[in-house]
Amino acid sequence: MKLEGVIEKLEVHGSTLAGSSFVDVNISGASFDDVNMSGWTAKNVNLTGLFVEDANISGARITDVNLSGARLSKVNLMGVSIEGCRLDGVTIDGIPLSELQAAHRAAQEAK
Repeated sequence: MKLEGVIEKLEVHGSTLAGSSFVDVNISGASFDDVNMSGWTAKNVNLTGLFVEDANISGARITDVNLSGARLSKVNLMGVSIEGCRLDGVTIDGIPLSELQAAHRAAQEAK
């Protein structure tokens, strides 16, 4: 099915849209619940105000993304790798990451 130039609110239940492609589409305010989005790719998207809860994004690759002001809570970060990222102002459990890094460096130098 091809939709082009359509302005419509869709309610989709119990359906398979696997392999679908969305280009230059406005889905602001859309809601997804109990949806399999494995293998999903997003490029050049505006996710401002995104709210994700109770989701499995293990193995995700997030590159060249603005997460400024993002809040992570009750998140499993086991095995996460953070490389080449701006980290100014980042806190972990209320402790500035820069302080944690400085304490780690001092402990390493004291050995």
